[in-house]
Amino acid sequence: MKIFKIYTLLIFTLFSPSLKAQKPADLLWGFDERKLVETKWKYNYTLQKETNTILHKADKDYKYFLYFRYDKTYQQYLNGQFSYGKWRIDGNNLLYSFQEIDSFQIVQLDKGSLTLEFQRPNALGKYQYHFSRVSSDQSPFIKPAYELPDIIVETKAKKRAKRHSWLRALFTRKVKPERMNIVGNGKYISIELVGGGYYGGMNPVIRDFIHIKSNGRLIKEFKSKKGGLQVNKTYIPRVELEQFMEYVESQGFFEMKRIYDCDQLYCSKRKKQNPKPIPLRLVIAYGNKRKIVTVTIWGLDKNKVNYVPHPKGLDNIIYAIQEMGNRGS
Repeated sequence: MKIFKIYTLLIFTLFSPSLKAQKPADLLWGFDERKLVETKWKYNYTLQKETNTILHKADKDYKYFLYFRYDKTYQQYLNGQFSYGKWRIDGNNLLYSFQEIDSFQIVQLDKGSLTLEFQRPNALGKYQYHFSRVSSDQSPFIKPAYELPDIIVETKAKKRAKRHSWLRALFTRKVKPERMNIVGNGKYISIELVGGGYYGGMNPVIRDFIHIKSNGRLIKEFKSKKGGLQVNKTYIPRVELEQFMEYVESQGFFEMKRIYDCDQLYCSKRKKQNPKPIPLRLVIAYGNKRKIVTVTIWGLDKNKVNYVPHPKGLDNIIYAIQEMGNRGS
């Protein structure tokens, strides 16, 4: 009787679906791109998969870092040299270029580790690059200034400002930001984002304005009826600003229409209803290019409706500007 129970338990253990070794859900269904956005990685070693042999290790003479940005571009640093490109995830594959390899299979991706597998043409076996995640101050990449904002809060909420005092200390530089931002391609840059959303509710917004100047100076003013005026001021390194302008051009901003307005009756009626829509205006100048784009109703109300059709690229640009203005505040 005891022997029968033992055999029964053994069979149940071997064949029960709940106890079988399961593959991670990511490997079955593909990885979420958001797991890589705004992450920085340090190369540790190269492994030959079949023999489990470490073929190469990072040392003082070989340093390789990766930075996956929010705009689907990447930066990589290899022994003192920076290079750039575009990245994306296709299922379990990471598409970016390194050492003549354009596609890597993601074997592991979690908060601290990244393992990329590849096979060279005409080579036997597979190889793996092993990375560990690092913070901005452990990497050679210039940390965007909007991640370390100098916050000025012109309200009574002083505790909020104190919470980020260590961020301001980290961002303190001996070289003035104005001088640091002189270098670059020399093109004039100006970005103004005004309005959007709806006026109403318990604490209506009176002012929502972001201005980024050519020297990287960012000023965000946000004023609500109950909360008063809050002003965030910081600098964006010129290199970051120029990269963002390349992103703006890639989204087709300068080819967009000047105004996007209602083309349906229900949209026209929504303009007269409360809470009242606030038109959004985005003004961007880059070199000799200048464009003003207005969307008469931008943002979702309680009905979750996009009333005014407009390009997805415009949303991408607006979200990125808002991220610059809001991150860390």
